[in-house]
Amino acid sequence: MPAINEAKILILATHGFEQSELEAPRDKLSSIGATVHLATPGGEDIRGWDQDHWGDIAHHDVALETVKADDYDAIVLPGGQINPDLLRVNEDALKLIRAFFDQGKTVAAICHAPWLLVETGIAKGRTMTSYPSLKTDVINAGATWVDEAVIADNGVITSRNPGDLDAFCSKIIEEIQEGLHERKAA
Repeated sequence: MPAINEAKILILATHGFEQSELEAPRDKLSSIGATVHLATPGGEDIRGWDQDHWGDIAHHDVALETVKADDYDAIVLPGGQINPDLLRVNEDALKLIRAFFDQGKTVAAICHAPWLLVETGIAKGRTMTSYPSLKTDVINAGATWVDEAVIADNGVITSRNPGDLDAFCSKIIEEIQEGLHERKAA
C-alpha cells in the first residue's frame, strides 16, 4: 500500500471538464506530496467548463495514447457534461480506465464521469452515485444508485457534484492508501 506522498495519480480529461472537479483533486493530491499527471487525448492542453461558461486551460503532462496504468496507483475522472461524453467514445480512454480497474487500482469518478464506468462495464454490480441525471444510466448498467456525497465500492469511488469535492478527495486518499483491490475484471 503506497503512502499518499509516494503515490502516482493520473487524471484523465478532455475539453469541457468541470473546472473544479479537475483542479480540486489535482491540487489536494499534489499538496500532500502525490505525483499527479494530466493525460489528454493527443497530448493537448484542454479547456475546462466553469459552471456555465468556458473556463481555464489545463496543461497536459502526457498523451492518453502513450500512458500506461502500470505506471500509476490511481485514476481520477473529472465530470462536466462534455468531457465524459467525449471520452466514452474514445477507445483509448476506455481501455485505460479498464486497465486501472483490472489491476485493482483506485478508480475515482465524479459528477458525469460515472458515464465512463457505465461504458466500460465497471458499474455492473456496484453501489454508485453520480450527478442525478445519470441515475437511470447507472441503474440500467446494473449498479445500485444512491444519493450520497461519495461512495467507495472496493476501490471504485463515485461522487455527485462539485459540492462533494472534499469528501471525494478524502476518499481517493483513503482508497489509494488501502492498496490494490481484489475484484473481478470488467
